[in-house]
Amino acid sequence: MPAALRRTWVPPGPYDLSRTLGVLGRGPGDPAFRVADGAVWRASRTPQGPATLCVRTRTGAGRIEAEAWGPGAAWMLDGLPALLGEGDDPAAFTPRHRLVHEARRRHPGVRLARTGLVLESLIPSILEQKVTADEAYRAWRLLLQRHGEPAPGPWDRLRVMPDPRGWALIPSWEWHRAGVDHKRSATILRAVRVARRLEEAAAMDLPDALHRLQLVQGIGPWTAAEAVQRSNGAPDAITVGDLHLPRIVGYALTGRRDGTDEQMLDLLAPYEGQRHRAARFILLSGRTLPRRAPRFPVGDIARL
Repeated sequence: MPAALRRTWVPPGPYDLSRTLGVLGRGPGDPAFRVADGAVWRASRTPQGPATLCVRTRTGAGRIEAEAWGPGAAWMLDGLPALLGEGDDPAAFTPRHRLVHEARRRHPGVRLARTGLVLESLIPSILEQKVTADEAYRAWRLLLQRHGEPAPGPWDRLRVMPDPRGWALIPSWEWHRAGVDHKRSATILRAVRVARRLEEAAAMDLPDALHRLQLVQGIGPWTAAEAVQRSNGAPDAITVGDLHLPRIVGYALTGRRDGTDEQMLDLLAPYEGQRHRAARFILLSGRTLPRRAPRFPVGDIARL
């Protein structure tokens, strides 16, 4: 095995590695993302090829240490500071609610990660359209296990997602076996046909990035925001059209249970420019909506 490339990064202040990078994982058992022994492992398809990144905090030394393997290792390490939130500016955020202030006080090391990879965030976001999280996570897991490739480096259970051609070659019955309906698989196929143009969105301002992604039929505001939050580390990329988020925000800030997108946007208006960060702190506050009804049943179209 080729030797790993190594890089260190010193955070400018308090830093929470697991919560900063944890949003990149797609559920338990994500073949491209694992946390083990205090380290975060991530397998990605970079512009230079597959790569595996391992990042851990050296508490006593006050620094982040990273190792990377594969053809894309140098690209991954060059983007390490951005991934870890060096370009993020938490100081630009001013809490306007007691709950948000308290959440930020308890989690001062949370930053917004920027991967610089659009398709990597976009495809699992498309899989999450109109289904439960468990269904989407299962589909992502099965598709990577069957059609991804082994990630470079020492962890042989990690998988790198297919390249655009690999996604395009997945037969219809394999989508069905993974529980992905035709609408979502067709959207992914349209996206990978223009993968290069979509990847350009990682260097765009938020409005232009959202517009670029939504030019693809089947990608709306919800999917675009979910992708750009991760690829661009965009602090204002608030998710609209979500089943749960408006209710969570409304309940956390007002105690009302019936929040809508419009009410959520009104509540978050004081955070204009930082609405996604505000939502992150609200979710971290732990003040979630009590469940009244049974969990929505998980469907499985693969059995049809």
